[in-house]
Amino acid sequence: MPKLKQISVFLENSPGRLYAVTKALGDAGINLRALSLVDTAGFGVLRLLVSDVAKARRVVMGLHLPARIDEVVAVEIPDRPGSLAAVLEPVNQAGINVEYMYAFTGFSSDKAVMVFRFSDNDQAIRVLGEQGVRVLDAQAFGMLESA
Repeated sequence: MPKLKQISVFLENSPGRLYAVTKALGDAGINLRALSLVDTAGFGVLRLLVSDVAKARRVVMGLHLPARIDEVVAVEIPDRPGSLAAVLEPVNQAGINVEYMYAFTGFSSDKAVMVFRFSDNDQAIRVLGEQGVRVLDAQAFGMLESA
């Protein structure tokens, strides 16, 4: 199944923490493919899709930051109003919860990419595939995923 490995890094909400992580990853030659940063009380969660998952994890752990690898699902949808709702409708009807998501455009000129963490990634991939939604794999992102 075309799930992606995402690194989730837990950062203290203080000046320079995000810089330190992104600088270390860049110095190690790791390209950021997509990211999301959310804050909670006292810390943030930096979610990253990167060019080399195993190397990135080693770099982050070398900074003594808590990190984990999660599986996520990336889909390509038309970049026009209503597309996200159309993709979510069959997922909703199947009783699958979206735990979190983030998005970006620019992957292609008329498409947006949505990255999801579902309550059941495998079932979501099946449902989306049945609807003809293009689920992206690591190769589409230029990612090495061996951990």
